[in-house]
Amino acid sequence: MLYFSCDYSEGCHPKVLEALSKTNMVSTPGYGQDEYCQSAKEKIKAYINCPDADIYFLVGGTQTNQTVIDSMLSNYDGVVAAASGHVAIHEAGAIEYSGHKVITLPSHEGKLQAEELKQMLIDHYADESAEHMVNPGMVYISYPTEYGTLYSRQELEAISSICREYDMPLYIDGARLAYGLAAQDDLTMSDIASLSDVFYIGGTKVGALFGEAVVFTKGNTPKHMLTQIKQHGALLAKGRLLGVQFDTLFTDNLYLEMGRSAVEHAALLRADLRNKGYTLYMENPTNQIFIVLENDKLEDFGRKVSYSFWEKYDEKHSIIRIATSWATTIEDVEELKKIL
Repeated sequence: MLYFSCDYSEGCHPKVLEALSKTNMVSTPGYGQDEYCQSAKEKIKAYINCPDADIYFLVGGTQTNQTVIDSMLSNYDGVVAAASGHVAIHEAGAIEYSGHKVITLPSHEGKLQAEELKQMLIDHYADESAEHMVNPGMVYISYPTEYGTLYSRQELEAISSICREYDMPLYIDGARLAYGLAAQDDLTMSDIASLSDVFYIGGTKVGALFGEAVVFTKGNTPKHMLTQIKQHGALLAKGRLLGVQFDTLFTDNLYLEMGRSAVEHAALLRADLRNKGYTLYMENPTNQIFIVLENDKLEDFGRKVSYSFWEKYDEKHSIIRIATSWATTIEDVEELKKIL
């Protein structure tokens, strides 16, 4: 069985495992107050060219999104997201559970359009009943999007500018950030830091056993952030486990190198699919590939390849996702090409 269902099927990069093993018996303070967390934070600050960034390590993506959004919004605020956004669909209502409505706008290949965001805000504040409505208090986007697509620099700058105009934080979900950055030459992680008010660097899907690094970039960390993280059940007592991993990921450019490997392998598969006449549901340059496949072929394909069902295409076809990861090998790619 080949595993292409997601980008977190394996444990962690060997260098991360080696670092965890090597430091296993070192005694440290808890809750992220250890030397490894401090070292990781300094490496991330240097990498994004933001020496005043404030960084916190959490365990998983949904936990991170809920904690960040809840801590930055007032109780009357909601968060604006694309209708296909992770917080709108695949987080089991975690944002709403914390008391904040997800206000959705149309999804354009997974992305928000700046023009529609601006018009929504104009219409909201022109409405005489605005005080009776949920206030749009934050904009959430992901990079890459749920469909593996990417915002261009111009698109991000436009959304960021609107957020500045309306005094709304822009939050970028970077669960797959390494794959997005590796797939283009338009943006760096420093640009992501500059254009956002808060973003997170995904580790779970990019070579860590678990973990996400939340980065506040504008001196805008919510008050008592550590307390708020703990209130959300998101404060890991053995915080050094997160620090060791991110310290390793940001040594010798490992994080971006893993992203490049996954993107290169996905490009090989994408080219092979086109050559064989498969229909790709949506074009994107990252590690996720969405294929339109006949329903009567799914059972046989599924016996050989672990994939993700995405959505129904029509009565006879489904959209499935295959995803490469930091752990995908060229042998995996060649074997999948034979099956395809």
